[in-house]
Amino acid sequence: MISFKQIDHIHICVPQERLEEARSFYADVIGLMEKPRPDVFGRPGHWFDIGGIELHIGVETPLPRTIRHSAFEVTDVKAAKAYLESKGVEIIWEPVIPGRERFAFIDPFGNRMELLQFV
Repeated sequence: MISFKQIDHIHICVPQERLEEARSFYADVIGLMEKPRPDVFGRPGHWFDIGGIELHIGVETPLPRTIRHSAFEVTDVKAAKAYLESKGVEIIWEPVIPGRERFAFIDPFGNRMELLQFV
């Protein structure tokens, strides 16, 4: 049996030629704080902080869109949705789950992210 403590990081990928655009999207549009990334990987990328969990952005050849995603709890899901819509971010409808208000968005690089609030 594995005894888990917490989530450490989530990794998403973007095309190499759009890496700086991804850094700007997650820093300037989403509002995440960038963290220092060790120069030990031999390939480019960026790290950000999301409430004590790291978001790692690496490079990879784009893949078709899937239902794979990461989900983050937010304090005001309606405000988050309105904000992203105001920035032209693609919003995806999610089925209703009792006790959760939620939606997903697709970043400009095809990564699906869910934001939710427990109600």
